[in-house]
Amino acid sequence: MTAETRPAAPTPDPDLLYSEDEDALRAAVRSLLADRCDPATVLAGLESDVPYDTGLWRALAADIGTAGLLVPEKLGGAGASTREAAVVLEELGRSVAPVPYLTSAVIAVTALLALDHDRPEAAAPLTALAEGRTVAVLAVPLPTAPGGRPEPAVRADAAGVLTGRVTSVADAAAAELLLVPAQGPDGPELHAVEAAADGVRTGTVTPLDLTRPLGHLTLDGARGRLLAAGDRARAAVDRALLTGAGLLASEQLGVAEWCLAETVRHTAERTQFGRPVGSFQALKHRMAALWLEVASARAAARNAADALATGSPDAAVAVAVAQAYCGPVAVRAAEECVQLHGGIGMTWEHPAHLFLKRAKSDELALGSPGRHREALAGLVGLDAP
Repeated sequence: MTAETRPAAPTPDPDLLYSEDEDALRAAVRSLLADRCDPATVLAGLESDVPYDTGLWRALAADIGTAGLLVPEKLGGAGASTREAAVVLEELGRSVAPVPYLTSAVIAVTALLALDHDRPEAAAPLTALAEGRTVAVLAVPLPTAPGGRPEPAVRADAAGVLTGRVTSVADAAAAELLLVPAQGPDGPELHAVEAAADGVRTGTVTPLDLTRPLGHLTLDGARGRLLAAGDRARAAVDRALLTGAGLLASEQLGVAEWCLAETVRHTAERTQFGRPVGSFQALKHRMAALWLEVASARAAARNAADALATGSPDAAVAVAVAQAYCGPVAVRAAEECVQLHGGIGMTWEHPAHLFLKRAKSDELALGSPGRHREALAGLVGLDAP
């Protein structure tokens, strides 16, 4: 049998279970969030002018070391995988924590890792990100989907001077380093720009989800450091968006898990006619149906995280499935949470609205469910004539 006729090795089955190390990481993150990110603290932070909770971020990123999970050990990181980062995002979703973990520790780090990170241009920022000393964001609109990136809105001349405007960049106000895709003289480029540099302005936006601020970036003659050009620049951005979309599903799972658990707790304690309202058949059926959806969302999110971690050839399919499914489940769970809480669920004091806003924002982030269903159809050949 020749190499050409030898059957390909079967793809290993995905591991959807949590390892002991992942459970230990979850316990550490959950303990921190329970102590530092209760609903009252989140609500108080929304009424301030700070872009994110710097104290919580320092504890999460540096003290626990979650900012460096995806960074190799030789650059000061933990050398872990997207499975561990997914666990962190699941817990952050359960708390709607106002920290730039997805944008900085996942998307920006992945973009830099897709480059030659032995070179100082990528190694230095990766080390700073791993240590929690820097927050970086990829300067693309939040709704940008993997593989659906339009022509960059920023232009770069031969001297590396950048001009253009990028709208709706998540955590732009929190960023100290901007990774800016640009159209250069000879094709696509990726530049690193200091957020405080001359010619860089961040305009404020009032988003639906106040726990993940958006900003409009304007670059007017800003100077950047060229990180990559051509296919390598394009591949870095695409890889970052794919990884971000895949792990966003874990955040959506966390949102749905909290909403389901809080709804079950409330309906077990709230009584009408001398009985807990959760004992009414109509409500039991609704919560049981939601439990099934959340369990399926967990499988989809874990599959995406595992496929990205193992470099599976089906990673793009796993990400598309996860995003097409988990986004609507998170929204439905949040809507049920608000409705089954009755009047209190409609108030600012109850945190249910935070989860509904995060779920709706996440549903559009990194591609809508419809966009991912279209991508999935193309990946599996359903759109073929």
